[in-house]
Amino acid sequence: MRIGEIAALVGVTPRAVRHYHQSGLLPEPARRANGYREYGVRDAVLLARVRRLTELGLGLDEVRGVLADDEGRGLVEVLEELAEDLARQESEIRARRERLSALLDEARAGRMPADGPLSPELTSLLAGLGELPESPMAAKDRQILALMDVVVPEEERARLMGLMEGAAEHAHEVYPLLDALSGAEADDPRVAEAARVLAACLPDELGVHMPSGAPDEAGTSLADALFADLAPAQSAAVHLAMRLVRERREQNR
Repeated sequence: MRIGEIAALVGVTPRAVRHYHQSGLLPEPARRANGYREYGVRDAVLLARVRRLTELGLGLDEVRGVLADDEGRGLVEVLEELAEDLARQESEIRARRERLSALLDEARAGRMPADGPLSPELTSLLAGLGELPESPMAAKDRQILALMDVVVPEEERARLMGLMEGAAEHAHEVYPLLDALSGAEADDPRVAEAARVLAACLPDELGVHMPSGAPDEAGTSLADALFADLAPAQSAAVHLAMRLVRERREQNR
């Protein structure tokens, strides 16, 4: 058989056969005098086995491992691992579909925020803020929260959003003080008062989990995002507030 004939017989493409040769899964057959490959029944049987294993979801390295074991002892182990992996994927897909169903319900009811979809934790937190007056700092806060909603691991995100729900009750008091620092320098005398009010509404645990490294220090990308657009006085107030929260936490131990 020529390469096109064995490919058609087994149900793969000639390109796939060549790829299996290059990958070492299918040995090169003898060639005719004219240089064309000459395939036999054994080649077709091996190619069919490669096809079956790849259709099961095995990667080429896994297929190579199975074929290298003449007695097939590795096949059971590989298939068990594949079954476990598929079960994990099914569980993840099921959870994603449940989340998608909830999002669809929100969208159809007109409750999807403009910057959605958001996690249930962030949706609950934003609902607690209620209607805020026009506030540049509130808009920045919402952007940071949306970023955290994506980049922070699910378990940690739920904990952080829960901690911040208490702070949300004081947003009407804090945002005007921070907005007033827009364009001000870090040594502005209003920094201390804004930091004091902000620290008073933050729980002790938030001072541990929120990024607090200074802008000129090596920190996380989340910390960089948090302080990137703040005026010097606003950044100073947030840094001072986080320091006050950490000091308070140490005193309460």
